[in-house]
Amino acid sequence: MSAEVTHTSQHPETGALTRRIMGVETEYGITCMDGEVRRLRPDEIAKYLFRPVVDKYSSSNIFIPNASRLYLDVGSHPEYATAECDNLTQLINAEKAGDVIVNRMAVEAEAALAREGIGGQVYLFKNNVDSIGNSYGCHENYLVRREVSLKALGRRLMPFLITRQLISGAGMIHHPNPMSKGEGFPLGYCISQRSDHVWEGVSSATTRSRPIINTRDEPHADSHRYRRLHVIVGDANMAEPTIALKVGSTLLVLEMIEADFGLPDMELSNDIESIREIARDQTGRIPLKLKDGTTRSALEIQQVVFDHARRWLDHRVESRGTSNEEMARVVDLWGRTLSAIETQDFSQVDQEIDWVIKKKLLDRYQTRGNLGLDDPRLAQIDLTYHDIRPGRGLFSVLQNRGMITRWTTDEAINHAVDHAPETTRAHLRGRILKAADKLGAPVTVDWMRHKVNRPDPQVVELSDPFSPVDAEVDALIAYMEAHAETYRT
Repeated sequence: MSAEVTHTSQHPETGALTRRIMGVETEYGITCMDGEVRRLRPDEIAKYLFRPVVDKYSSSNIFIPNASRLYLDVGSHPEYATAECDNLTQLINAEKAGDVIVNRMAVEAEAALAREGIGGQVYLFKNNVDSIGNSYGCHENYLVRREVSLKALGRRLMPFLITRQLISGAGMIHHPNPMSKGEGFPLGYCISQRSDHVWEGVSSATTRSRPIINTRDEPHADSHRYRRLHVIVGDANMAEPTIALKVGSTLLVLEMIEADFGLPDMELSNDIESIREIARDQTGRIPLKLKDGTTRSALEIQQVVFDHARRWLDHRVESRGTSNEEMARVVDLWGRTLSAIETQDFSQVDQEIDWVIKKKLLDRYQTRGNLGLDDPRLAQIDLTYHDIRPGRGLFSVLQNRGMITRWTTDEAINHAVDHAPETTRAHLRGRILKAADKLGAPVTVDWMRHKVNRPDPQVVELSDPFSPVDAEVDALIAYMEAHAETYRT
């Protein structure tokens, strides 16, 4: 049986989870161009992208040896969901490994297109909005205890999540478009790409009525003990420090809510109206109406939460998850970002926060070329920032020149391409998948259930996402090895 979650996962006095399972799902925009000519529709190029996957696995929805999920989502978007992580840098490595994996698929697809005389370059964009206003997501998942009500938790989280775009937005030039909910706003720079594409606060829907927090009860773990908090509102980030701040600040807020650490009630009167207004206010100072009749600005809300987080670090008991030292790095960047917004001196974070990095880049091109904000050359720069191809995407170029700060290393990311996180259940799934791949054993795998299909079906269910050891997995791998000859016939 799986090992039980140890008490070290929780704060000994408050019960707050300081070691928490988390993951990120990233949908990529895709196109195929030959110069200025679009060669294939997104659905057509997506088939080329996934052709080797389908040829090998007879499916476009698989788990890969690093224990992450790779699949073709609705709307022909390649999607990569990281394996279960329990450490912030581990999660950043796993997320960035997805960029490497799907880019390799794109390179292989380009080779296939060349062989077939079609040609063209495959572009994958880690952003959230295409040129005609369609939105695709970057979703975060956080494990919480079963006794926590997601609706109640959502109400406590909502002011933070709505204002979080100030510190972790990806930024974009907003072009009025009837397909988005921001059509009432004029042309201008927008802090968040996702802000115009959510329609309500807390809901079980995902696409029909896209919420900020999704409450669908899919814990992918022991349902008697856990829930999964599914956050839909975040932008897809390129800069590693921005990912660290987005996720790390959220981890700290969850801990403080669970510990009842005194965060005041700052519930907003209109969540959706507020999120769109904040996205267009780089000062963070627009007054927002709260349900209690008072007003606060987005910057004030973030400052209140930040001040509590800074004090929480003095009380936080370190466990096997994200260390206090790493959380201190998050809090340092959080404080500097709020200071930059308050003073409008963005030199403090213009190599760390995506929306600031991009705005600085756009401002420079706009000034140099005397361009209007609606100039298509600026739109191209805006988009190319998110091109994940090394040496081609603007983000990649800037990072290679030392103009964007690192949080992790290329070596750690490349390791995560082929290796599952070693401290969670993902390690077990990775072992099973690598053994099956080596032996040619037919397996069926999801987040919890792991099955060898023949000669006689053998199933292991892993309901404890914290445990990287399990005797039943050892036995399952031994079973595959004992029947290796049958898989060759």
